[in-house]
Amino acid sequence: MNLIAVNSNKTREQFLDVPRILYKNDPNWVCPLDDEIEYVFNPEQNVFFTHGEACRWVLSSDNGKLIGRVAAFINRKKAFQYQQPTGGMGFFECIQDQDAAFLLFDTCKNWLSERGMEAMDGPINFGENDNFWGLLAEGFMHQSFGMNYNPPYYVNFFENYGFVSYFEQITNHLDLYKPFPERFWKIADWALARPGVRFEHFKMKEADRFLKDMKEIYDTAWAFHENFTPLDEQFIRESLRKAKSFLIEEFIWFAYHEDKPAAFLVMFPDINQVLKRFNGKLTLINKLRFLYFKHFEHFTRARITIMGVSPQFQRMGVESGIFWHLREVFNKKPEYSELELSWVGDFNIKMRKLHDAVGGYFAKKHLTYRKLFNDIGEAQRYTVIPIDTKDKFLDNQ
Repeated sequence: MNLIAVNSNKTREQFLDVPRILYKNDPNWVCPLDDEIEYVFNPEQNVFFTHGEACRWVLSSDNGKLIGRVAAFINRKKAFQYQQPTGGMGFFECIQDQDAAFLLFDTCKNWLSERGMEAMDGPINFGENDNFWGLLAEGFMHQSFGMNYNPPYYVNFFENYGFVSYFEQITNHLDLYKPFPERFWKIADWALARPGVRFEHFKMKEADRFLKDMKEIYDTAWAFHENFTPLDEQFIRESLRKAKSFLIEEFIWFAYHEDKPAAFLVMFPDINQVLKRFNGKLTLINKLRFLYFKHFEHFTRARITIMGVSPQFQRMGVESGIFWHLREVFNKKPEYSELELSWVGDFNIKMRKLHDAVGGYFAKKHLTYRKLFNDIGEAQRYTVIPIDTKDKFLDNQ
């Protein structure tokens, strides 16, 4: 086998082509856009390069056939916040050959070790965890835009190598043709009637205001998560730019209490329903095709990518109020039949309870693994977020 670092136009194309080769006969797989992958590894675009570094490799057989790929990266804002310095690996693809898989894992381990890391998480993204994060372990079905897909045998590769589950990522689905539980609507009505509470959907012409509010909510809502780092403004602006062509303003909602940002929810149409035709290539012709399909072949699925409630506004039902407004939106868009609630870690008990409250049912499970380079180290798990962080927030004020 021959392993080579991605350092030329040829090897970049090979890195992108590996999954196209491996999944060519899998009807559930949707090729990620080449531009989305290349963005991750472009130091001029990905803000994570301002505080980190990355490298990627392609693997070929002795006769030159592409059989695998992988990437390793270090986010220095988080790497040194763990019990041991921890890097990341991801974008792993490999034929069903454990020797080949272990060679790819070893390559990441050695690269990270040379840079002072003592563990690696994977498969993860060199960016935020809303895209390209986790190994699919259950629910080998069509994945929505940004969600990882892989064959079942990858699980054995990771666990045989010594990766241990760090946390589970659960994705629930919601049948939009079924009514929400009656108790949920009672909470929503109560939230809507509270003095000083209002709800507003995103408006592109006021994007600066909404992005500022999103960062304020995020930075308080996630403050009690393990190894929290504030949301990067450049990252969310770039994310908005990339989503502009398919964003629906009424799919993004904010809750306010006496004009103070309290909660937000971000949802997008599942554009994989269209992108599956493009094999990862967003050429000019495919851009025109995308506009056609967008307008004449309606999307039927949407995905909630992130939701946050500032701790000081817990127990006010604002998340229920947001879902009440979403129901009104979907009443005007009957073509939508399914909503994906993705993904929620097993450490986030509050959000798991919300999924249950709205009638969500299990669809997929991804795993984020951790591999300690010192094999005598103890297995680790992500810290469970306290059910009620409101009191902790108020104590810190």
